[in-house]
Amino acid sequence: MLFSGGQDSTTSLFWTLRKFKKVYALSFLYGQKHAHEVDLARQIAEEADVEFQLMDTSFIASLAGNSLTDSSVVMDKEVIPGNLPNTFIPGRNLFFLSIATVFARERGVSDLVTGVSQTDYSGYPDCRDSFIKSLNVTLNLAMEEQFVIYTPLMWLDKTETWALADELGIFNLIRSRTMTCYNGLPADGCGECPACKLRQRGLENYLALKNKK
Repeated sequence: MLFSGGQDSTTSLFWTLRKFKKVYALSFLYGQKHAHEVDLARQIAEEADVEFQLMDTSFIASLAGNSLTDSSVVMDKEVIPGNLPNTFIPGRNLFFLSIATVFARERGVSDLVTGVSQTDYSGYPDCRDSFIKSLNVTLNLAMEEQFVIYTPLMWLDKTETWALADELGIFNLIRSRTMTCYNGLPADGCGECPACKLRQRGLENYLALKNKK
C-alpha cells in the first residue's frame, strides 16, 4: 500500500491490515519540502509490524513547479473550484502506483491500496475514481497481470474518515501522530493550509456527531 504517514494513508493502512495478512508499506521521497512525513510513516509502520520500503522518486520534483517541492512557490491558501491548486504535483499518483505495481509483481502480490478520495480530493485529478479504474486497467495490460487497486476512502469525506479511524481503534494515533499539514507540522498542523482546514473541519464534525449519540 502507498503510505505517506498522513491521516488518509494511515487510516488506509489499518484498514489494509484488517483485510490482508501480509502488508508492505511503500513511502516515497519525491523532493517534498517536509520529508519528516517519511520518518513518521516509518515509525507507524514499524509499530504496526508492517514491512516498510522507501522509494526514491526525487525526479518528480524536477518535472514541474509546485508549492510542495519548490520553496519559491507561495502555497495557495484556498482551493478555488475549477482551478488546480499549486499543491498539485502532476503525475505523482501515476508514478507512485506504477512503481508500487512493479514492486508488488516481483513479490507475487496482486492487491494494492491507496488512500485517495474523490469526496475530499482538493481538485486533484489523480485522486478521482475514474483515474484509478483507468490506471488499474492500464497496469494490468502493461504487465499481463490481474492487479486490484483498493481505495477504501474514495467515497468518504473527512468526517467519515475520522469515523473509520475510530472504528479501527486508531483515532488517537491519527490525531496525534500523523502529518497532513502542507507546512510540515504533525498532528493538528498549522491550521491554515487547505489540508489542515479540511482535516480540522472533518474532526469537528465527527466529534459533534459523536457527542450527540
